Amino acid sequence: MTDDHLSNTEPEAAFQERVDNEIKIEPKDWMPEGYRRNLIRQISQHAHSEVIGMQPEGNWITRAPTLKRKMILLAKVQDEAGHGLYLYSAAETLGVTREDMIGALHEGHAKYASIFNYPTLTWADVGVIGWLVDSAAIVNQISLQRTSYGPYSRAMIRICKEESFHQRQGFEILMPLASGSLEQKAMAQDAMNRWWWPTLMMFGPHDSESVHGAKSMQWKIKRKSNDELRQDFIDQTVPQAEYLGLAIPDPDLKWNEERGHYDFGEIDWDEFRTVVSGNGLCNRERLERHSRAHREGEWVREAMRACEEKKRTA
Repeated sequence: MTDDHLSNTEPEAAFQERVDNEIKIEPKDWMPEGYRRNLIRQISQHAHSEVIGMQPEGNWITRAPTLKRKMILLAKVQDEAGHGLYLYSAAETLGVTREDMIGALHEGHAKYASIFNYPTLTWADVGVIGWLVDSAAIVNQISLQRTSYGPYSRAMIRICKEESFHQRQGFEILMPLASGSLEQKAMAQDAMNRWWWPTLMMFGPHDSESVHGAKSMQWKIKRKSNDELRQDFIDQTVPQAEYLGLAIPDPDLKWNEERGHYDFGEIDWDEFRTVVSGNGLCNRERLERHSRAHREGEWVREAMRACEEKKRTA
């Protein structure tokens, strides 16, 4: 074994030992380049999802049925912007700039959650996003509170606290709809029918098809696999749907006593791949809106840079 090989393997072994011992990795610590790249990909994708995810619900701020609901929805959308900022800041500790991350998004090199490429057709969609989509996010993010990278872990602790309010807000929107008039019940059920399967796709492909999954689990960036997280979400959501009186649009859904979990039908992975590849119902609209807002805000960034430069030279 050569000295060069030893010099490469020894720090990686020490790094893995630290991860295995549940010691957080901090920005100034040595880390494998693959670990750093994997984190940048995941955290930036997470940040992009929070910011792009403002659009489906932001579309309903001016059309919320009451002033109270408008104020609550506005606060929620503002929270999502804050989550994006926490996550961009966490990614920047890895040596990537926010400009690079946003540039990769606009150029189509970076992804965001596939769920945010579906339209919000009715007010019930806002409730289902809060209940289903944010519940799915919480299931994933609770495990990420224990991720091995310190800045990411700490950001997730705060984000999870706020997401729990968002989930309750969505459930509270659906309760009067699901128990209301025939038209309201139909609107709630229609939203459920359209969002259920895309929500299951949020967790990503099966573990056997996940490109980054094995390394993410080894390095404890992720603590649970895609399929485990999806199963956790289904198991906790079915009783909630029953309480609301909403039917889950899956004829194969049933409790498996032997497994202690719900069995469920096969996801349309062709649809998932179509959306992820940029050809979903709202991909182009959502990305163009973000790009336009970014371009129109350039004067603000220029003014801030000028102020910082003036401070340094004063």
